[in-house]
Amino acid sequence: MKIRITLLLAVTVLLGACADDATETTTPDGGDPATITGVEFLYLESYPVQVRAVVTGELPTPCHALDTDAAAAENGRIVAIALAVPPTDDEVCAQVVEPFEITLDLGSFESGDYVFELNGTEYPFTI
Repeated sequence: MKIRITLLLAVTVLLGACADDATETTTPDGGDPATITGVEFLYLESYPVQVRAVVTGELPTPCHALDTDAAAAENGRIVAIALAVPPTDDEVCAQVVEPFEITLDLGSFESGDYVFELNGTEYPFTI
């Protein structure tokens, strides 16, 4: 009987340790990539042309916050991330999807082909 209890306790501890490892798939900021449903480019009438990306998507709940970061262009590539930062543990929140729309200023560009990469997906555009 003691062996069964000890074995059950050992299995429970091992399963608990595995569950902790599985939950550490978030980014260093504490958020997961936001769900992106669309990207549209706006070209402002200026020289050089200024480009904005209108990003639409969904957050897991209304209590999640959207955090974005875009890096400067390098070799025709702009890399950005959009994160769904979770609420605090003590916050009660309805479990419904919250749509969002945000405009990101990508900068000024000369004529050419460029790639905007958002959460690992590439969106090419041409000036």
